[in-house]
Amino acid sequence: MAQTSKKMQIVFASAECAPFVKTGGLGDVAGSLPAALVRAGAEVIVMVPKYATIKDEYKAQMEHFTDFYVSLSWRNEYCGLEKLEHDGVTYMFVDNEHYFARDYPYGFFDDGERFAFFSKAITESLQHLPEGFECDILHCNDWQTALAPVFLREFYQGLPLYDRVKTVFSIHNVAFQGQFSDTVMEDILGVAHIPAAATQLRCDACSINYMLGALHYADAITTVSPTYASEIQTPEFGEGLDGVLRERSYALQGILNGIDVVGFDPATDKRIAANYTVDDRAGKAVCKAKLQEELGLEIRDDRPLMVMVTRLTRQKGMDLVMYALDRILSGGVQVAVLGTGDRDYEDGLRYFQYKYPGTMAARIEFDPALSQRMYAAADMFLMPSKFEPCGLSQIIAMRYGTLPIVRETGGLKDTVQPYNEFTGEGTGFSFSHFNGDEMGDAVFRAARLFWDNRGAWNQLVTQAMSQDFSWTRSADKYLDLYFFMHPEIERPVAVEAAAAVEEPAAAEAEPAAPVKEPAAAEAEPAAPVKEPAAAEEPKAEEKPADDGEVKPTAKPAAKKTTTRKTAAKKATTTKAATSKTTAAKKAVEAEAAPEVKAEATAEAATAEAKTAAKAPAKTAAKKTTATKTATAKKATATKSPATKAATTKAAAKTAPKAAAKPAVKVEEAPSEPKAKAAVEAKPAAKTTTRKRATTTAKKATTKTAAPKAEAKAKDKPAVKAEPEPKAAEVKAAPKATAKTEPAKKAPVSPAAPAEEKAPTKKTSVRKATATRKRR
Repeated sequence: MAQTSKKMQIVFASAECAPFVKTGGLGDVAGSLPAALVRAGAEVIVMVPKYATIKDEYKAQMEHFTDFYVSLSWRNEYCGLEKLEHDGVTYMFVDNEHYFARDYPYGFFDDGERFAFFSKAITESLQHLPEGFECDILHCNDWQTALAPVFLREFYQGLPLYDRVKTVFSIHNVAFQGQFSDTVMEDILGVAHIPAAATQLRCDACSINYMLGALHYADAITTVSPTYASEIQTPEFGEGLDGVLRERSYALQGILNGIDVVGFDPATDKRIAANYTVDDRAGKAVCKAKLQEELGLEIRDDRPLMVMVTRLTRQKGMDLVMYALDRILSGGVQVAVLGTGDRDYEDGLRYFQYKYPGTMAARIEFDPALSQRMYAAADMFLMPSKFEPCGLSQIIAMRYGTLPIVRETGGLKDTVQPYNEFTGEGTGFSFSHFNGDEMGDAVFRAARLFWDNRGAWNQLVTQAMSQDFSWTRSADKYLDLYFFMHPEIERPVAVEAAAAVEEPAAAEAEPAAPVKEPAAAEAEPAAPVKEPAAAEEPKAEEKPADDGEVKPTAKPAAKKTTTRKTAAKKATTTKAATSKTTAAKKAVEAEAAPEVKAEATAEAATAEAKTAAKAPAKTAAKKTTATKTATAKKATATKSPATKAATTKAAAKTAPKAAAKPAVKVEEAPSEPKAKAAVEAKPAAKTTTRKRATTTAKKATTKTAAPKAEAKAKDKPAVKAEPEPKAAEVKAAPKATAKTEPAKKAPVSPAAPAEEKAPTKKTSVRKATATRKRR
């Protein structure tokens, strides 16, 4: 049973978190995803080491929450929790100066011990969190927190507080795994005596792998894009972990990262030369001119400006850039690069800047403000990565209307839709292989579009800027996973709000849906089986029941009533009531009419049935019109069965039955006898059907004094009062048994199978024969 008052409570553990400490994409994720989860209705506590590099302004806001000791093999280390509320999220900083009071987060000889302590502190702190917070999900990120799922299962399993905790491990870059000598297994981790842990942590004869442990122990594994989730299961991208990832592929999924759409907004960004929006991009031209001036490039709006903001490494595709840059620059494309990295690449960029003054600009530095100006000013953004788990630069570029040129790998493939010159679809340009010539071709495909078809280019920019890469979308995916692991917890109201808003709209559209239900019922002769369903639906439509009809009839009527609007119902009801008397009189006249005249009338009714049979497919308004027309010809259509009924008394009794039973059959049968034609005319307009049945009943009453016929005739008038002719007629059938079955077979569209007609006709013949025998 769902716990209505319980919210999903998540502990999000990360070695870095913006704005406190950040070295890469992990910091952006930890700084944005928890806030999105909180907005979605979850409760989140983010756990981060208290590094010495955290700004004093944030340290001043921290308050000491609690402290305890954490055991690492033979050690007992102090652990303090410093609490900070920031942008609606609760942060708990793990305090231990011996491990974290350093001038940089990573890169020390004892990183294995430092982050083993952090992982153990995370699991130990689950019992020291604020009152009322019982962790449901422990979400760990990258190798620095990878041992938390291992410790949780080996040292804390069986404790009530920990048994409900489900673990999620996110891979941000499988290339960084946390590999250390196997001596730490006993000296630091204290798991050497546990066979399961020792086996699942070991990656070779003399070393262990922290990430490998998490992949074995975590309940669910995620990575930062769907394509990357597939790639890391191959030897090419798996970095030695592809085997275990394939084994646990059932627990692995890729969820795209998002970006801070408020911080990266060209309409409000104060770091760029001029603001602009997707609808008015005049400011982007200003930004381009200002950047060209700043970087010493020729100030020309007729030349495409392509930029790169990246680490200068092979992984980022710098080999391809060095290979194709001469061709690109000589072809008329301006290029600007910002970043630091391998010395060879830095020197190569300086060379091209010297060779192509005014066309090439290289800034070998780290400058966040300049990177923002480059995102806003450029026409194209080059990102030819060898592999890319997700990538945020191409997403930010699209946000600023700069078209990305990317290699189809990882998150680049998932976020950038290549331009299709035939349909105009796309948000950028891409190439498949890690090849310099392919990359150059992609650059010139973009440049040619910029030069030759500015209208298509502008449309592409509009499509790129219109993409939704907010964390709200990503948070929703993570919540899907969390609630899948904890089905006993109700989805937060904040998450269901959107669905609730959509429900009314869906409800308004419902009237059209019931049209299909009757079709299904019509195709199945076993009407009694559907009776319960018909009885339940009237709740949505109470109006028909207020007309004073018989209850059994009112229920099916309500079901069919959903196919028409209230106004149409009232119009039909009024029409039916007004023409009752007229129909009855015409029926009496029909009895005295010549046989030949009746036949001619039946043919007309058959033709009318064909046309009317198509009416159900039209709108409610059209149905009302069709109903009025059918009402006028109703009496005429009824004459055929009525005339035949006058020929013999036995036939007269049979006629009402035939009229009631076929009433459910909506199929048209032009070649059927006149009696059948009259019956088929009913589906054309529900009011016509009801009136016709009523007329038939009255005729039967006039011709025969039998009690049964009288009873049937009496039932029909009551049914006529209903707004739903079909259901009413079905219920008004002479015999209760016959009435019930038709009630289930609600009207079907003209497309219903013609095979259903035969059974209906035969049934009517059998009943007629049985009636004659009884008489």
